Amino acid sequence: MFFDALTAACIAAELRETILGGRVQRVLLPDSLSIGLEIYAHRQRHYLLASAHAEQGRIHLAPEKLRRGVEKTTGLLQLLRKYGRGAILSTVEQPPFERILRLELDHPQWGCSTLVVEVMGRHSNIILVDATGRVLDAVKRVGPHLSRRPILPGRPYTPPPPQSKLPPSELTEYRLRQILTAAEPEAPLWRVLVGGLRGMSPLLAREIAFRALGHPQAAVAQVERLTPLLETIAGLLAPLRDGQWQPSLALEEGRPVAYAPYPLTHRDRWQPMPSMSRAIAAYTAAVADADPYAAARRSVRAEIDTARARLERRRAALERTLREAAQAEQWRRWGESILAYAHTITPGRRELRAETDAGEEVIPLDPAKSAVENAQGYFARYRKAKRAAEEGPARLEEVDLALRDLEQLETDLALAVDRSEIDRVRTMLAEAGFIKPPRRKGPSAGSGQPLRLTSPDGLPILIGRNSRQNDTVTFRLAKGDDWWFHARGVPGAHVIVRGGGRDELPPDTIRRAAELAAYFSRRRDEAQVEVDYTRRRYVRRIRGAAPGLVTYRQEQTIRVAPRGP
Repeated sequence: MFFDALTAACIAAELRETILGGRVQRVLLPDSLSIGLEIYAHRQRHYLLASAHAEQGRIHLAPEKLRRGVEKTTGLLQLLRKYGRGAILSTVEQPPFERILRLELDHPQWGCSTLVVEVMGRHSNIILVDATGRVLDAVKRVGPHLSRRPILPGRPYTPPPPQSKLPPSELTEYRLRQILTAAEPEAPLWRVLVGGLRGMSPLLAREIAFRALGHPQAAVAQVERLTPLLETIAGLLAPLRDGQWQPSLALEEGRPVAYAPYPLTHRDRWQPMPSMSRAIAAYTAAVADADPYAAARRSVRAEIDTARARLERRRAALERTLREAAQAEQWRRWGESILAYAHTITPGRRELRAETDAGEEVIPLDPAKSAVENAQGYFARYRKAKRAAEEGPARLEEVDLALRDLEQLETDLALAVDRSEIDRVRTMLAEAGFIKPPRRKGPSAGSGQPLRLTSPDGLPILIGRNSRQNDTVTFRLAKGDDWWFHARGVPGAHVIVRGGGRDELPPDTIRRAAELAAYFSRRRDEAQVEVDYTRRRYVRRIRGAAPGLVTYRQEQTIRVAPRGP
């Protein structure tokens, strides 16, 4: 993913120059994770596209008219039509060194609202916020069970926490020396820069290493003088002040493979582009053309999104029921009080004042019912609330497990390399009850074979690339003394190293297995990923969960860069 903080700044500048002050004429959904706005500015129609896809999150001006891809009217689309259509785009802001753009929409009838586009890999989102700072809706609703920063209608919008890294604007020779001194001499310079500076993407860091030291993979030990490195960083960040952006595309065999708001000189071939939006659009189109299964992948992803929305609604209903269950004792107390005062209740009464265990209470009555009928109604509510209190937590846990199942299947889909693996994801969605099974049953898609590799020390490595394979490699093929690896806290592959009874694994094998676990996970596009590893004997299935979901203990953690086979 190449949409970094510098690209966001370049796009923000382009939008201010092109569509700031324009009027929103049309709102549509090109797909379930994207929105499109037709904006009339400077006597011309422009088409703004924002996407929250994990792999291709972005915001840019589209080169041609956008087409509607989602037939069903969603809640977010209705709200965007209300607050956006007819509104003036009055502000385009980017928090410094963040992959976030805030578009303020000033509507003549409904006032100001803000469209927040967060381009952050798997955490990407598009959020509509009202003038009071509360979320109206989002492309991805995020519950508190999934994040400590929930994104739900009615809740206050909280920006992502800033990275605990040094802003490049505060970089000095002293601070740069501190960052480099803390790193291993053989560590790649680009990786150290990514880990130490806010908004520094791997692509930008490699360009810095190439311009300063002559090679994108240059090691920290090769830095002899800090001044050339500081000057290179300052030069690449200069457009933040002077606006002299130079969008470009990197090419391989004539096809775009990367984009940036500066010349990509560390790539073998690159070409300048007339705008950042054109560069992003060209790259995105090339990626879509390069994936012959893009249509099939989109179809399954839409089914996953629909299933997730259904589960989120069910979870919200269960939470409401549990909140109401807290009133169970009140319903019982009111029913008993009505029976106790029944002889004083005349027909048509609307309330009863009674002394109860909780003191004097005003109990609402249905004037069309007798005292006994009112009491029976409260007892019925009491019994229902008691059942909810007893059964609700278990049902809530079932929903949370189902949401975790969907997260894993979404990762399986992202990692699928051919049509058969995409079909396996759809089969598992049907078997788990998320979608209806096909009317005509063809041959089973199966689960495929786990990937088998060899570590640098000659030890066998098994990799499960979908949920079923994960279950197979962990619980059927691995022995208790083997070693199990998994990216920490996210869906991904189970990686097994057959240690042959060794008490410890060689360091190179640990690192290679961790790199593979990071690569075959939802965080494969991130610079660094934490990977847990432990003995296979300490891994257990989660009761009632789909294949591949586990708990584990006695783990150790290593931080590595994702690297595939």
